Amino acid sequence: MTLFHFGNCFALAYFPYFITYKCSGLSEYNAFWRCVQAGATYLFVQLCKMLFLATFFPTWEGGAGAYDFVGEFMKATVDLADLVGLHLVMSRNAGKGEYKIMVAAMGWATAELVMSRCIPLWVGARGIEFDWKYIQMSIDSNISLVHYIAMAALVWMFTRYDLPKRYRLPLTLLLGLSVYKAFFMESFVHVFLLGSWTALLVKAVITGFLALSSLGLFVTLVHGN
Repeated sequence: MTLFHFGNCFALAYFPYFITYKCSGLSEYNAFWRCVQAGATYLFVQLCKMLFLATFFPTWEGGAGAYDFVGEFMKATVDLADLVGLHLVMSRNAGKGEYKIMVAAMGWATAELVMSRCIPLWVGARGIEFDWKYIQMSIDSNISLVHYIAMAALVWMFTRYDLPKRYRLPLTLLLGLSVYKAFFMESFVHVFLLGSWTALLVKAVITGFLALSSLGLFVTLVHGN
């Protein structure tokens, strides 16, 4: 039974990545190693972020149950490094914009999936007792994939040299939302005392709004000119 539960969680977490890789056309371009290089860039960026946070943002020693909104906001600002990393990955790849976006997003999201969810799923989902949190973790990995595809698309559009000025403001707002989304979610959970399923639903709605807005801008910018 525990092995069956682990198999369900594993399939729910990893198969959407495999399907996206196959159906997006990346396999036809032999982009596997490009995605691996994007994943290596993700690891380097996360290491730099950890060193920066450990140096300039020590652990906050507040009261029990207290939430440091200012400190968490400053820590979330460090996620701007993800935008820089995605831009570096896309600038090193030649090809159409869609290809650059998918390579960067797939490599970035897959590296996060392996580093943050592989061991918890392997250890926890094979436990004796059933726990919904591993199903939630698997669903959250799919939300992260959509999030990084939208973020990579926003970065690619924002860094275009021929970007019309009227697109600057909406792209800036969406990039800000993509960077501070985790901070907003933690704040909502703390203020409104959201349950795990409700928080996951809110995260999915915010990510869906971000993805649809990015898709609309991408279609208008690339195929509307």
